[in-house]
Amino acid sequence: MSLIADIMLATGAFLAALYCFVLSRRLARFTNLEGGMGSAVAMLSMQVDDLNKTLQKANAGARASTKDLAHLAQRAEAAADRLELMMAALHETQPPEDTERSRPRVRRRRREAEPMP
Repeated sequence: MSLIADIMLATGAFLAALYCFVLSRRLARFTNLEGGMGSAVAMLSMQVDDLNKTLQKANAGARASTKDLAHLAQRAEAAADRLELMMAALHETQPPEDTERSRPRVRRRRREAEPMP
């Protein structure tokens, strides 16, 4: 009975060693950087790094644009306030009482057509 148990134990150990050997070969092909999944992972990692750099540049540009737009909006609000004050001051002025007399009259004469030579 112990002989059968020893044979089964040796067979199990042999099968486990064979299984580990097959897994190690698959893992070596999986992590190969020249071809296979390892190269795909390395390429994706490089692309992620490039995208992160591009995203940082875009964020910096957006921040600069936001500052510029905020400055321009403040200038526009200040100009609008000044225009409102000017319009209010214009409405407060009184027009002359007699506009017909204050305006000079200009009479234009028509020139007669000159004959063509």
